[in-house]
Formats: sequence, C-alpha cells, structure tokens
Amino acid sequence: MKGTSAATVALPYDAVVVGAGHNGLVAAVILARAGWKVVVVEANDRPGGALMSGEVTRPGYVHDLFATNLNLFVGSPFYAEFGDDLARHGLRLRTSDFPYANVFPGGKSIGVSVGLEATLERLRQLSPGDAQGWQQLNDLYQRMAGTLFGVYASPVPSYGMAKVMAGAARTLRRKGLADLAQLLSSSCRELVDTYLVSDEAKALIACWGLHLDLGPDVSGGAVFPFLEAFSDMAVGMSVAEGGASRLVDALCGLLSEYGGELRTGVAVERILVAEGRAVGVELADGERLQAARAVVANVSPTALVGSLLAPGDLPVRDTKALERYAYGPATMMIHLALSKPVPWEAGEELQRYAYVHVAPYVDDLARTYTDALAGRLPAEPLLVVGQTSSVDPTRAPGEGQVLWIQVRTLPTRIGDDPAGSLGGKSWDEAAEPFADRVMAKLERYAPGLGAVVLDRTVLSPADLERQNRNLVGGDSITGSMHLRQNFAFRPAPGMARYRTAIGDLVLVGAGTWPGPGLNAQSGYLAARDLLVRARWRGALGPGRRR
Repeated sequence: MKGTSAATVALPYDAVVVGAGHNGLVAAVILARAGWKVVVVEANDRPGGALMSGEVTRPGYVHDLFATNLNLFVGSPFYAEFGDDLARHGLRLRTSDFPYANVFPGGKSIGVSVGLEATLERLRQLSPGDAQGWQQLNDLYQRMAGTLFGVYASPVPSYGMAKVMAGAARTLRRKGLADLAQLLSSSCRELVDTYLVSDEAKALIACWGLHLDLGPDVSGGAVFPFLEAFSDMAVGMSVAEGGASRLVDALCGLLSEYGGELRTGVAVERILVAEGRAVGVELADGERLQAARAVVANVSPTALVGSLLAPGDLPVRDTKALERYAYGPATMMIHLALSKPVPWEAGEELQRYAYVHVAPYVDDLARTYTDALAGRLPAEPLLVVGQTSSVDPTRAPGEGQVLWIQVRTLPTRIGDDPAGSLGGKSWDEAAEPFADRVMAKLERYAPGLGAVVLDRTVLSPADLERQNRNLVGGDSITGSMHLRQNFAFRPAPGMARYRTAIGDLVLVGAGTWPGPGLNAQSGYLAARDLLVRARWRGALGPGRRR
C-alpha cells in the first residue's frame, strides 16, 4: 500500500461512499440529511453509473444510454420521502399510459395500456380464453401485490419482512399462501401456460423475464415478469423528462443541499481496514479519506473482494462466497436517431407505446437464453424497443425520434455463431455486424425503418463493462437473479442485510437485495440501517464512534 504524508490525509468524513450509481447517491443523501459529513467518490467523470443520458447519435437527440424505465424508482420509499425535493432540483417525470406491446409475424400486435378493460378488449379479439386468463392473473396480482411489494421493500431477513409475512398469513390464509408459494416457485412458462391460451398472449408476460436473466424455464422466474406486466398496466411507464441524467443531477443537487460532497474522475484504489473495521479509502493518487462511521461500497460483489479489499480483510469463507458470485448473460444497447416514428407493420397505433417487445414467442425466448448461456450468438435475440421520445417529446427536435434498443440475451464471450456470418470472436469485432443483424430483424416488423435512421450508436457488452465496471461481462443486471442468488442469498448467504464481516463496511447496489433496476432500495435500506446502528451505539455527533 502506498505511503501517505500528513499533507494528503483529509479531515475525517463520517461516511465515504464508493461509487456514484443511484443507490450510492441515495445512501449519501439519507446520511447527509441526518447530519453526517459524507463524500461520494466516483471513478468516471460523470456520476450515475448505469443511469445516464447523452447526445450519443447527433446533437439534439437525447438518449438514455443504459437504464430508462423509472417505475421502480417512482414506487420506492425513497421517492415517497424525497420526491418533492427532487422536483425542486429539476426532476420532471413523463408517464405513458401505453407502457408496452408485443409484435408478431404477419403484422400482428397486442398492446397493454393503463386500465384493465382496454387490455381485455384487445385480448378478446385475439382469444376469449386469453381475456379470461388475463383477468384471472390480474385478480391474482391484486391479491398478492401488497405482500410481494412489501417483501421487495424490506431487508431479508428482518423484522419488517416477518411483519409482511405475518400480515400475509392473516389476509391470504392457507389457500392464498399456497398460491403465493406456487407463484414464487414457478417458471414463467408454467405460469403463462396455466392461465393463457395463445402464444401471443403468453409472450406478453414472458418477455419481461429476459429483462433479467429469467429464461422462460427458470424455476422461480415467474414473479418478476408477473409483477412488471400487471404493475405497468396499473400505472403506465415513466421516464425522466430531458434524460435519465436529470434524475442523477437532482440526486447530486440534493446531496449538495445537505452538505454532502461529490468527487468524480478519481478511483478508489483500496478500502482501508484496521482492527476489523473499515476506516476509510485510499484513492488512486495516494490520497486517503478517513471514514469515522462507515464506508458504503456501491460496487459489484466481485469488485469488492477482487480489487478493493486486501487479502485477509474478509474471512476466507466470505471471500470465497463473493468470488463465486455469478453473473448472467450480456446485453447490447443500440441507439438510433430517426427522422420520423418507427413504421411498424402492425400500424401507427404502436408508435405510442413506451416499450415494444420483439421476440416473437416464448420458444424463441427459451432458445435465445440457452444460446447465450452456451456462448452462441442467438438467431432471434429479444429486442426491447424503447420509443422514448413518444413518452418524452423533449428528447428529439421536430418530427425526429430517439429509439432505445436493448438486445437480450447475449453471450459474454462469443464461442460460436450458428448463422456463420460474423467473422470476429470478440465483441469489439462483432458489435457492428451483430447490430446489423439486429436491425435486419427489426426491419421485418417495421419495413422501411432503415430509410428513417439518421444515425446509430452501438454499445456492445464490452462497452458496457468499460463504461461501468459493475456491469461485468456486459451483464446489465450485475448478477444472476436465479433462486440460488436471490432473496437471502444475494450476494451470498449471511450477507443479504448489506453488512459485511468487516465492521462499518456495507455493500449496496444491484448485486445486493432486491437486485437490479432503478429501485433505490439497497441504498435506502442500508443507510437507514447505519443510522439505526449509530443510535444504538450512542453516537453523539459527527465523527463520534464506538
């Protein structure tokens, strides 16, 4: 470790936050509001992590580079508490009442909009059995949503979680609890096959599973797509007016208002540990920042043990558990600047939907997922087509449009291309040719799209990891969400409460419960836990520690 002179030793902070992703900023805001002296240190020149916008195609066209859907954030306890303050700092939301749709061969489509009856009417035109099954699934959602979202918002395990489950026992009773257990253990294919008739209706729900790494046949993979499909039907879909970075700017503004500090463009080299406690960090330039109360690491579990902690800082068992933390398939992002809206074969009505899923069917999703795990480039990757400027017209000038295309799921390392058309085995070589393949698929559902494309920017899995080291291998969700690495097992057994075996070192971010998405949960829950523990210690003011 580098030596540090007295001149480079800063006055002690109460908390040093490593990483300015949204959960790191959320934690910093909560601690700063409580009177703690807080600094957030970010290696990149801009804060935000996977929450960032920019004019990456041409001037005036504002794209969300990675994440875009703010529904989880808007539904979070943090937003309930700080929403008005974020608005003061410039956050404005744009919400679409047409959250998502799917397209199919032959010019077919189905859209889900706010309000059950409108969606049921579309499904009746497809199949009366689908409308009946969708109604039953919505009834199940109404019965289970309170419990499931209560679990989502609680640390695991915790008194809050136990309270949620006790309430579920009273309200759901034995039959309801059995239904809940069956839902939690089901694959998405099992869920949709139970309730829905047509391949098209089944794909409406199953596509949401591949937003994570929940292929249609993954046990326990039904819950997220089920909740996403029906919560979006209830509330629509929200984005940040003017770009996702407006949310980051608002969080940074709030942090500054509470006296917090943000340092960008400087990497943390090491978390400093003394006598079993985290006492600060050492920066790449040799400066040390002392932390009197806590170090909050908003990093991936493998980055924590692989580069930020010295050998022996953590017990061997915990080190090995975090080293085994598993990442999922990769993601590609394609950003398009268009001269006019997408010419969907299924009709202009589709242009108003926030997301359009191009799969087309559950079996295609299953093959895509299996191919990605086996290192094969899938022939039919899922395309999540975000029509951002249909939700937020400020994103593009005149009749122009921005298109946000998330390509799921892809191999981290390319082992084989069954189509045989790509020469390169690295993503740096294969990115543009594979993006051409993606565009050819999209053109089958939107003939003439190529003629309205003004510019495009492709971010390969390798680009995602270069932009944000937490996106290991281009995994946009920072770690598999399979049952063995979910709930109390995320990131590892015994570490789901954000605490580590090192005193005053907490881990937050997508690699911790409740996982990925712009949910603000881990930062919120971990910061509140730190404040509670500080009160238990009898801390009397900034800088005091037992």
